[in-house]
Amino acid sequence: MNAMALSLRQRTVKASLVLAFFACAVTGLHGCAAPQSPAETVEGQGAVRFTPLRLSVGEDPTQALWALQRGPLALPLRYRVVVIPGSGCAGMGPLADRYFRGLLHAQVTVLHKPGVHPQDTSAPADCPSHFVQSDSLSHWAAHARVALDQIVAIQPPASVGAAPPPLLLVGISEGAELLPALAAVAGPDLAGVVMISSSGLDPREAGRLQALRTGHGADWDALGRMQASTASDSSVHQGRSLRYWRDLWRWPVQQPLIDGPWPLLQVWGERDELVPAAAYGQFAQAAQRRAAPYCARSLPGADHGLQAPGADGVQQVLQWVQQWGRSPGAGLCASLALH
Repeated sequence: MNAMALSLRQRTVKASLVLAFFACAVTGLHGCAAPQSPAETVEGQGAVRFTPLRLSVGEDPTQALWALQRGPLALPLRYRVVVIPGSGCAGMGPLADRYFRGLLHAQVTVLHKPGVHPQDTSAPADCPSHFVQSDSLSHWAAHARVALDQIVAIQPPASVGAAPPPLLLVGISEGAELLPALAAVAGPDLAGVVMISSSGLDPREAGRLQALRTGHGADWDALGRMQASTASDSSVHQGRSLRYWRDLWRWPVQQPLIDGPWPLLQVWGERDELVPAAAYGQFAQAAQRRAAPYCARSLPGADHGLQAPGADGVQQVLQWVQQWGRSPGAGLCASLALH
């Protein structure tokens, strides 16, 4: 889920208690994983860079979801990746080229939240009011499903005339809350789902555990009473509208992930400050009931952004994905078995 610390700063409207465990909010990603080395290039073709992509998501032409997309950094194209980042109101444009540099043979598409442009730079505590009023899991998921339909329907140029490359869905923090809904419309080429820094629990349960961990259980209970009240959806509490909280309180994640027929890879940092270890452990135990493959890896010393002293866990995850892409028939969990 996407992120900001509870102690971010004092404001007239207090910053959200749970935006903390909702993810590396995209602005937070700058501090989570901003690799410094340049992206590899396709020999003789110059740099392969992300470019903005505007996807229509409604009859009204003004309704659109912004994405970033690039082709493979090295030929041949072997697989496709669609990424759902976390809950902030900033875009991944400034860091996408470096962040996803490890996916050498992939076409990569990064779907942003409704109302977020790839080059937006607002901090989580400064999201504009129009974003706060429109932000909710159901609104986000509806737009993302329509956008994903368009993405999977367009065959990458390098695969024209051949079988479409396999597809992975990757959810970062709060973005992982959408994975079951998107997997349902991803089509027959879906080869697996990857969760980064997301517990896999229903967000209401994950939020409760984080609130207890940080000593804010009473505040979480008060928020629960408020979302159950007759107050207007548009009223703002803890930095988000009641529409947002009401969606979150009823949003199913754990059971759809367990029931999903696709392989599931989950990676988190052992020192994640925004998601309790108990939440990860609770889901890992429940996920043993999955009929489809499930594999998990916690990274020693890594924080919510998978960063540890001298180690970039994001690039480690992308290396596992890249290894899978070289021989996808072995299964998504095979690359973890080698480490």
